[in-house]
Amino acid sequence: MRPACAVWLVFVLASAPSARAEPPTLRRTDLEVDGHRFHAEVAADDESRMRGLMFRDELADDAAMLFVFDTEQTLAFWMKNTRIPLDILYFDGSGYLVSQQTAVPPCRVALCPQYPSERPARFVVEVPAGTSKRLSIRPGASLCWPADFGPPLAACRKPGGKP
Repeated sequence: MRPACAVWLVFVLASAPSARAEPPTLRRTDLEVDGHRFHAEVAADDESRMRGLMFRDELADDAAMLFVFDTEQTLAFWMKNTRIPLDILYFDGSGYLVSQQTAVPPCRVALCPQYPSERPARFVVEVPAGTSKRLSIRPGASLCWPADFGPPLAACRKPGGKP
């Protein structure tokens, strides 16, 4: 190998982000699921949605990750490189819980199972495993966030159309 190529290869490998590197700083917001408040990190682009909660060793009881997609669609999540069990909550574009996968275990094998939504969803909230049961979160529950995050979802509008 020519020296210039070797130097370039070392530079590329040294500057490539590691899959285990610290997660990028994500936008944060408070959100409510059926009136229960969570402090959430927001994954709204392909890179942050793909990384999700990978390589995390813990998630506080009041913490969550909110995944935002451009359109409502059938979604499936997996637990590759996720070290903590989670509840996965799927919400439609109006902010109503349409499906959930509870107590989803971490995946420590090469081929991880997928955990799909039963109906099309636009938003997904991951919370620590057992949260849905502990808080009695059921289909039809509402997803809400503050006005400074974005317009209110239909599930959070009060009579008269105001949040």
